[in-house]
Amino acid sequence: MIEIPSTVKLRLDGDALISNWQTLDRMSGSASAGAAIKANAYGLGSVEVVQRLQAAGCRDFYVANWQEAREIESHLEGGSCISVLNGVRAEDMPFAMISAAKPVLNNMEQVYRWQETGRSCDVMINSGMNRLGINPMDIARYDWSDLDIDIVMSHLASADEDVPQNEQQLEQFIDALDHVRGKRRSLSNSAGIALGKAYHFDCTRPGLSLYGGKQHAAYEKTIQQVAFPETQILQVRDLKIGDKVGYNAKYTAEREHPIAILAMGYADGYLRGFSNEGVFLSDKTMLPVLGRVSMDLIAVDISKAPDLGESDWVTAEYDLTIASRQSGLSQYELITGLGNRFTRYWA
Repeated sequence: MIEIPSTVKLRLDGDALISNWQTLDRMSGSASAGAAIKANAYGLGSVEVVQRLQAAGCRDFYVANWQEAREIESHLEGGSCISVLNGVRAEDMPFAMISAAKPVLNNMEQVYRWQETGRSCDVMINSGMNRLGINPMDIARYDWSDLDIDIVMSHLASADEDVPQNEQQLEQFIDALDHVRGKRRSLSNSAGIALGKAYHFDCTRPGLSLYGGKQHAAYEKTIQQVAFPETQILQVRDLKIGDKVGYNAKYTAEREHPIAILAMGYADGYLRGFSNEGVFLSDKTMLPVLGRVSMDLIAVDISKAPDLGESDWVTAEYDLTIASRQSGLSQYELITGLGNRFTRYWA
């Protein structure tokens, strides 16, 4: 079969990934940092991320469901663990019983379903986010000694903000620990790690910041960009004064200048919020996005890089903090939304 080279690539910086985990592990103090690798490691490739982080010393991995657990469990080394955050449905039980992964039990139905197995599990406490988790009143009514519990955990809703909810959730979690005990305790996600020692407990569960997200000021100078979208120029053309670009003519030239048409668009996850706002780079030269981002194509101004031509490659400005300001999208949407047309490669 003849190979067809891709017109979009996602360059992934393995050294930056490891550096980010080491930073978060160090900031976790006496707690050990794990890694949330759900959604295919936020779109970067779960198997490759697990292999790199294990080599760096990470031992706890968190996925959303059992399909994700199955994808990575054969790549785990001795001492590494998988926690399935969405718990265990009745239809998950046949695979869960032969899997090395642990369910994170989220409601009493899951507790009753799992208690007869005698196998290890984690338990999620609802400390006020009211998403997944067992309510405090149910926690107090059950004899948890019947379960082999590894991690008792909860999840912070607003750790990226300085709001009273953080302390309220901390207090709720501590209260619940009087009733349900495990070998370890965990509360902090990426942003929660930056809230300080009181939130660290025994293990932390960073996700977004592993992949370059900076939800807290403490990360601005320490967390490194990991993902760099790259795309090829399909065509170069010259605009005259008054020429319009793209759907609905959202850009009109006020001077004569060259533009390049790039082989990327919202089908790749570079969404319409970047229209007239995004930037691409040729080395360090900035190439502003002109007009509306369409499904497969983007126009950029190459006035400052006039030697660019067909088949040359440029890189999207995709520092997650900057790209979030440009597009109005959350850092989570930006990293997980990068599409399957990208050829992913580790540099």
